[in-house]
This record gives sequence, structure tokens and C-alpha cells, in this order.
Amino acid sequence: MYAVIFRAKAARQDQAYSDTVARMRELAFEQYGCLEFVAVTEGDDEIAISYWPDEAAVLRWKQDQEHSLAQQYGREKWYKSYRVDVVEVKRSYAFNPPQE
Repeated sequence: MYAVIFRAKAARQDQAYSDTVARMRELAFEQYGCLEFVAVTEGDDEIAISYWPDEAAVLRWKQDQEHSLAQQYGREKWYKSYRVDVVEVKRSYAFNPPQE
């Protein structure tokens, strides 16, 4: 499994940004095999982590035309800066207590 960690400093995020984020999430899950997506914002800091079955899925996602256009808009108006790290998950474990 692979994870893509997106860390950014937000600039002006408008309705087009919100619409694009929703579309990118939909596309990632429906066409590219994204397994999970989590995003957190605090002030102008944003962190999003997406999980993928393999590196090939990450590369296909990166090359998607709609995704490329969203990245361009991000550089032009939605983000002051960002960083992307693609990592291989070597180990994963969880704690899930029973629900009452």
C-alpha cells in the first residue's frame, strides 16, 4: 500500500475550490482505486492523506487530466505553497474497541 501526503499553506479558497475538491475525491475513488482519503485543516495549514493499493495507481492518478488541471489552479490561486510526499506503507495496525 502507498500513501500520498499533501501538505499545503492555503490561499484564497472559493466555491470553485470546494467543488473541485469534491470532484477530485470522487474521481480518485471511482476511477483510480483510492482506498481512503482524510483531510484536516487548521488555520491556513492543510494536510490530506490518501491511501492507494500500489504505486501504479498513484501514478495513474497523478497523470489524470482533470487532476492536472486542479493542480494548476492550486498553484495559481488556491495555495501559497504545497508539498507532496509519496510513501510506501511498510506496516499498519489499528485499535478498534468494540462498540456498545
